[in-house]
Amino acid sequence: MKATPKTIAACGALAAILVGGLALYGTGPNLGNLVASGPCAEAAPVAARLAPLAHGDVAAFDASAAPRPAPAVTFRGPDGASTDLAAMGGKLLLVNLWATWCAPCKAEMPALDRLQAELGGEGFRVVAINVETRNLDKPPAWFKANGIAHLAYYGDPEGKVLPAVQSAVGSTGLPTTMLIDGKGCTLGVMKGPAEWSSEDGKTLIRAALSNGA
Repeated sequence: MKATPKTIAACGALAAILVGGLALYGTGPNLGNLVASGPCAEAAPVAARLAPLAHGDVAAFDASAAPRPAPAVTFRGPDGASTDLAAMGGKLLLVNLWATWCAPCKAEMPALDRLQAELGGEGFRVVAINVETRNLDKPPAWFKANGIAHLAYYGDPEGKVLPAVQSAVGSTGLPTTMLIDGKGCTLGVMKGPAEWSSEDGKTLIRAALSNGA
């Protein structure tokens, strides 16, 4: 295509717009500074330190490159009252979505129970949220029948938690597990089951705890 004064002028105008935009929003380190100044800026170094620990039994753990606030979801606590993640007292949370019709969910539940027994306390809690909306007596009965004694029972009979979390983390199945720091920022996500009470799993959680999550 032959260049004409008109097309040259148009290209020059476009270049000016692009340069102005880059000057306004920044590139390279400047853009990084904008990202780092967000509500989860302090979580970024913690997530970066967790990334090398995603191996072995927790190899599928995806540490967040740019941590974002966890989705604001409400669900039912052990007493049946409405609660949310913010009510967990600023703890590091391993939030697991599960269902009794999900075989991998049930297979990993004993490991989550052991993890809560070993590391749960003032700084850390496993929050296993059942996402079933029918036959609501079945999940707690399954807990009891299978010796899940250390996990508190949380449920979402309204069916709002699963779509909110799936949309936020890009997950399409169960189980889905989020590691969330004490300020509500997502440090990473596990799509699928894991042996959370293994040494690999405990090392990951201890690293998050020791880094001020």
